Amino acid sequence: MKFLEKKKILLIISGGIAAYKSLDLIRSLTKIQCEIKTILTKGGSEFVTQLSIASLSKNKVYSDIYSVENESEMDHISLSRWADLILIAPATANIIAKMSQGISDDLATTVVQASNKNIFVCPAMNVRMWEHSSNKQNIEKIKSYNYKIIGPFNGEMACGEYGDGRMADINYILNELDNFFKSKSNNKKFKAVVTAGPTREYIDPVRYISNRSSGKQGYEIAKSLFNSGFETTLISGPSKLTPDPNINFFKVNTAEEMYQKTIENLPCDVAIFCAAVCDFKIKNLREDKIKKNKDLNLDFEKNIDILKLISKNNNKPKLVIGFSAETSNLHLNSKEKLQNKGCDWIIANDVSKNDIGFDSDFNEVSIFYKDKNVENEIISKTYKSVVADEIVKRVINQLNLI
Repeated sequence: MKFLEKKKILLIISGGIAAYKSLDLIRSLTKIQCEIKTILTKGGSEFVTQLSIASLSKNKVYSDIYSVENESEMDHISLSRWADLILIAPATANIIAKMSQGISDDLATTVVQASNKNIFVCPAMNVRMWEHSSNKQNIEKIKSYNYKIIGPFNGEMACGEYGDGRMADINYILNELDNFFKSKSNNKKFKAVVTAGPTREYIDPVRYISNRSSGKQGYEIAKSLFNSGFETTLISGPSKLTPDPNINFFKVNTAEEMYQKTIENLPCDVAIFCAAVCDFKIKNLREDKIKKNKDLNLDFEKNIDILKLISKNNNKPKLVIGFSAETSNLHLNSKEKLQNKGCDWIIANDVSKNDIGFDSDFNEVSIFYKDKNVENEIISKTYKSVVADEIVKRVINQLNLI
């Protein structure tokens, strides 16, 4: 547990028979010199006591029994900022449901809502509750918030039934946390550049051509890279989204501006071109606003090809990934783009579908590789944040092979 040693862990203990395992979890964490603070929910207090937790953690136990002193400390903020990560073990169907809906009606859920840290969730519940469609939807929803799920395991339960729903074993949880910190430590050597959103190509001082890209997928990829330990730069066209404040962020308008800002941020290890760059621009930009009582004839020319230029740059990143927004012939067009641009991967999605792609929180993508035997991989329809995590996992694996 080299990478987990001496970390600050905020442990949330919710109700359920598996709460007794939290005591063994605290013992194991303190053995590797982790500092533990705990939040015991009302349900959790039905199974374990504050005294037993405090004696093991050698630290104060927080609950919903507030005092004036507690309020003045603003515990829901200070606890989150103190921790290296937040671990919810066990996590009942109830607390998972509240987290999925953004309900913050007690200290535990308020801390989760106010957190700026990675959150790990260890579900523990009856097999029928785990398999219920509402719980499955809630799990997918909290995954979209970048919460990490550990378990559950398959086996016999306290109620006598058998199946998925047992809280993951203590050693398994510790290994997952250690691997998380190991990955973040290893990935600090990597630098990533991501482009996102649309570009605008102006016709006159007030009018422009653009596209429907919201920037959501690119912003999620940048966030996932940063959370995985990368030094991350996000270069965005016009978007209403707010990037993580720890990410290096540059806002641009035109394709030329996006290209110049990308060049300024080389060298890097991986460049992911998620932006929907306008393929064309106005040949002669009008200096004055065009009056509507005049005939309008616009001459277009091909815009700068950022992906192609970076792929052929002398300072080319180790891994160059492009996106391909298609409305038909997705496979054929994407394979042609992969060959013509000179990049390493093309990630394609069908933007003709209203339930994925532009403006949607969901996406479904196919990844085409230049140097792999497999023609393509499909990440089935899911939240864009989950798509981002899947892409970043593959990026990490690839960079470690180079």
